[in-house]
Amino acid sequence: MERNIDYKQARELLLERAAPVETEVVPLEAAAGRILAQSVTAARDVPPFDRSPYDGYAFRAADTAGADADHPVTLRILEEIPAGSVGTQTVEPGTAAKILTGAPVPPGADAVVKYEETVFTGETVAISAAFSAGENVVPRGEDVRAGDALALPGTPVDPALLGTLAAQGMPEPLVYRVPRVGLITTGSELAEPGEALSGGKIVNTNRYAFAAALRRAGAEPVFLGAPRDDPDAIAALFDAALSSCDMVISTGGVSVGDYDYTPDAMERAGAEVFIRTLRLKPGGASAYAMRDGKLLCGLSGNPASAMTNFYAVVLPALRKLCGHKQPRLTEVPVVLAEDFGKKSPKTRLLRGTLDLADGTAKMHVSRAQGNGVLHSLVGCDLLAEVPAGSGKLPAGTHLTAYLIP
Repeated sequence: MERNIDYKQARELLLERAAPVETEVVPLEAAAGRILAQSVTAARDVPPFDRSPYDGYAFRAADTAGADADHPVTLRILEEIPAGSVGTQTVEPGTAAKILTGAPVPPGADAVVKYEETVFTGETVAISAAFSAGENVVPRGEDVRAGDALALPGTPVDPALLGTLAAQGMPEPLVYRVPRVGLITTGSELAEPGEALSGGKIVNTNRYAFAAALRRAGAEPVFLGAPRDDPDAIAALFDAALSSCDMVISTGGVSVGDYDYTPDAMERAGAEVFIRTLRLKPGGASAYAMRDGKLLCGLSGNPASAMTNFYAVVLPALRKLCGHKQPRLTEVPVVLAEDFGKKSPKTRLLRGTLDLADGTAKMHVSRAQGNGVLHSLVGCDLLAEVPAGSGKLPAGTHLTAYLIP
């Protein structure tokens, strides 16, 4: 078992043990936000034909050689081609076709002019400028050409990829299944919102904060319960969670107090604990175990500590479980916008927000950074690492930060 290790080492140990869940085929309309589990190569050109970007007229560019405002060229209109139709006639010298936006450019034509740049009647159109071949024509395959590599496994299905899959005629892409993550919040002091807070009770904020964080990460949270500080009760829920879920996250009971039963409960449930505590503030109190190839992550009961650990250590493993090709969080260099007035004997992760207003990546540090200060994560999109042994940090200090997805 590893004890008191660096959070990055813990992150990598979790990543080594995590494996993507199974794959499944889903209807295209259900694929948004899922992680692609197949390579996609274009089977067709997009668009599949040369088309007009405007309502106007399609003609031969050569017919407009020398044309200007004083010497317009007048062409005979052969037909009208609306979007969704194809022309029935070939554009010959001296002729043109009326064409609507998105319609295929007819045979013989190689340029398009906007309506408003012409003088036209029902039978003719006058063009007062010289055009080049291909001008105002969207070429076949401008977006995608057959044979192009479009996406790799592990790519999130965002709106653009969803549309690309549709354009390739893929009604049922192969994606990774949504992982089920068991959520257990331990503590005899926990009460639900709306209950009377008497006798030292506090609201079970972790239940709701983590359910939201898991959904945001692409997982399905499964709340198993909020057991009292009883190792047998906690172990029973761990066993149930590991039997029905792909990963388990618990909060509370991972410090060194008389009622911190979580590591013991992990072992009673048949899991092997492989990490205990991290050299990290906040979020160092933790325990990580594994049973039947499934990770069990025990985090602090303090909401901000637990959430910081989740983002920095657990989330990359969860993203790998979801099928992400790049599961680690994106690192960005930032500059502190304000002083940070505390020393950092251990590695510290500062919570804050990114500000790009002046073209510099500045970080505004949340004013309250305490272990239990959950509201400091409201709107937070950065965690910046302060190296162990650092003193107070003045504004302008350069740090490396993680973008919270």
